[in-house]
Amino acid sequence: MTFFQALTAAMPVLAVLLFLVMLRMPASRAMGLSLVLVAGLAWWVWQVPGIQIAASILEGWVISASILIIVFGAIVLLNTLKVSGAVEVIRSGFTQISPDRRVQTVIVGWLFVAFLEGASGFGTPAAIVAPLLLALGFPAMAAVVLALIADSAAVSYGAVGTPVIVGIGQGLADPTYDEIMQIAVTASTIDLFVASFLPLIMVLILTRFFGENKSWREGLGAWKFALLGGFSFTIPALLVAKTLGPEFPAILGGLAGLVITVTAAKKGFLTPKDVWLFKTDRSEFSANALNEHAPGLVKIQGCEKSPALSCLAVEPKQHHGLSLYQAWLPYVLVALVLVLSRLDFLPFKGWLNSVSLEFNAILATEISAKLVPFYLPGALFILVALVTLALHKVPLKQAGLAWGRSAKVMLPTIIALGASVPMVRIFLNSGVNEAELLSMPMELAALAATTFEGNWPLAAPFVGALGSFIAGSATFSNMMFAQFQESTALATGLPTHWILALQMLGANAGNMICVVNVVAAASVVNLVGKEGQIIRYTLMPMLFYVISVGSIVWLGLSLGLIS
Repeated sequence: MTFFQALTAAMPVLAVLLFLVMLRMPASRAMGLSLVLVAGLAWWVWQVPGIQIAASILEGWVISASILIIVFGAIVLLNTLKVSGAVEVIRSGFTQISPDRRVQTVIVGWLFVAFLEGASGFGTPAAIVAPLLLALGFPAMAAVVLALIADSAAVSYGAVGTPVIVGIGQGLADPTYDEIMQIAVTASTIDLFVASFLPLIMVLILTRFFGENKSWREGLGAWKFALLGGFSFTIPALLVAKTLGPEFPAILGGLAGLVITVTAAKKGFLTPKDVWLFKTDRSEFSANALNEHAPGLVKIQGCEKSPALSCLAVEPKQHHGLSLYQAWLPYVLVALVLVLSRLDFLPFKGWLNSVSLEFNAILATEISAKLVPFYLPGALFILVALVTLALHKVPLKQAGLAWGRSAKVMLPTIIALGASVPMVRIFLNSGVNEAELLSMPMELAALAATTFEGNWPLAAPFVGALGSFIAGSATFSNMMFAQFQESTALATGLPTHWILALQMLGANAGNMICVVNVVAAASVVNLVGKEGQIIRYTLMPMLFYVISVGSIVWLGLSLGLIS
């Protein structure tokens, strides 16, 4: 590659960093500029035919429609729960487990995300948990940042194992099931030493950037419970991967973690002595309620530094006549229908997939796209929202308001996704060109392999992250780069299953900063235009993840501890 060709290949990443992160443009404008820039350079420098670029844009719009259905469904469900009063009940009920926002971050922001990722994947966890955290009283920015960071480790086994079974399975040349199992177990083993610390990082980010005192120390005050949350997912996930295979580690690991941490929080086991709240929480909890749910409590953190703030408030109570069970029932239904619709041995998956819109050989190219509207998680969210209207006896006028508000906030998201996804497809479909080059991502990966050579374990997870960052899918990243990673490992004399595990983990990390996920998650908490700020928060945890997993394998190989 020449310098300008390398610059063109890197432009989808550079354009996003420039317009979205550095210049802080809203995604609706930044992604439009990025699309024009990438399309122009693809045609001029990479010599991709205009018809290929046009077909890629059309393909991108079909994929965008799938994402928009998910986003709309998540927003409709949240707004339905708001007008029914369920959000207030859920928020009040959570104080019965723990009013401490750090504890809630671990339980909801980390473990519920893991369970949803295992059940559905494809951006669903952030689309559901970000608004749930918002409903619990978290600031919108904190809610979306925490949900995106959490939606990483469990991605290896998202959507009932799709990233490893389909991603790695189709990315390699006819691997055996035992080989896929070995790669999955290796990835879970590495995650035990890295992903287990992500809840602690989430809590530290919560208190440092969204707390009243901007304190790292207040986050460290919950280190015991945060590590309990981390290991209560990674250990069961590893055991499930070893015994049951790669389909269920995220689902069962998330469930195990929820049981462990909720029980621990209720018993006060490993929970912080002080209850940490947001400034806006001060008037919402009574000293009696806090002492009841946190025995031995001496003070509420922050009150001593803000004497004007009241630490007194009301006891948790029911709203709109709904019980806590009734309020949570829609989320239970969401989890249930997601799991049931993803299992191959049940008929539901086939029924939902039977209706599809197929666009084959778009503009007489080899590019095709398919939209399966009823199988998408968004369609299931809409179904649950409709059921909720009946279960919670929501008046038609309020239901109409909820749906109207949901539709009204979609326009900026439509613009942003309508530009970002086509840009991604041009990047991925650039293998058809007259410059005799591979596709842009493959040329970048080959350049990285030449540059790093013997230190490839340090670079391998970055390649996986690049795939997810651009493509918006760990599954697609694994399909795209698995063969390349295997070839590089063989050429450099490295064990292939370790390098492929790093590919999987890097793809997980890329989910934190993936443009498509960020735009979608920002939309459901009404943060359209703040996408660059979100990426600035999630970039450091993403780097921690890829650098840590790469360093562990590099060090283990260097010392002869792994082979």
